[in-house]
Amino acid sequence: MIEVKNLKFSYDDTKTTIDDVSFSIPDGSYTTIVGHNGSGKSTIAKLLAGLLEKQGGSIQIDGLELNMENLTKIRSRIGIVFQNPDNQFIGSTVRDDIAFGLENHNVPQPEMDGIIETNAAKVKMTKYLDHEPTRLSGGQKQRVAIAGVLAMKPKLLIFDEATAMLDPQGKDEIKKVISQLHRENNLTIVSITHDIDEVADSDYVLALDNGKLVMEGTPHDVFTDERKLRRIQLDVPFSLKMRTALAKQGVDAGRHITMEGLVKELCQSLSNM
Repeated sequence: MIEVKNLKFSYDDTKTTIDDVSFSIPDGSYTTIVGHNGSGKSTIAKLLAGLLEKQGGSIQIDGLELNMENLTKIRSRIGIVFQNPDNQFIGSTVRDDIAFGLENHNVPQPEMDGIIETNAAKVKMTKYLDHEPTRLSGGQKQRVAIAGVLAMKPKLLIFDEATAMLDPQGKDEIKKVISQLHRENNLTIVSITHDIDEVADSDYVLALDNGKLVMEGTPHDVFTDERKLRRIQLDVPFSLKMRTALAKQGVDAGRHITMEGLVKELCQSLSNM
């Protein structure tokens, strides 16, 4: 779905923001991109979506070179959900907001109603269709933003720090929606995130540091390399610190990188003793 080669970009002449980055993302996969603030991860998301213009290298999306000639075609295949859902609202009701993109594409009203209902159901917002978006919780607002993007039938869905401004309940809601969309709709998902639980749900992780791709692999591969994580200013998850401490005491806590997984593994080990 995505093929990036030797990508380069800078906002000014003093510092290179993206420095010779190359990676591939398979169709139907779920990839998370992590890195400290200023590492370039959100810039990557904007470059993939065509919101910024690359200054070197190449980007292919779904077999098309990302350039001015193909930009409209590529954007029709991409949905992007940003950090602040309030910045994405257009309509006075949830229904109107989901309908906005469909109206711009002249979708007939009877067909539009069915699309709105279907995608509201995917994010569990059907009963809120006639509510004002501004009166919803943070997690509900983000679900509406996702429904509006899904209504356009994208093949690639990009989340740019979509849970960063949410409370713990809202974060959990959106992480579940992302995982469900990946499982049930064969969407290619790219998520820029700091959340270790979301990273654990993904298939593959790309880690950036000062505009360079410095680590990649499965969540377990990336987040068990404590030395490299500290070198690129990423915190080692508490669950891994706990697992390391348990290992020193002769307790095998498995391969999980989340606290939930660690607890389940320990409970299973205890039940087998």
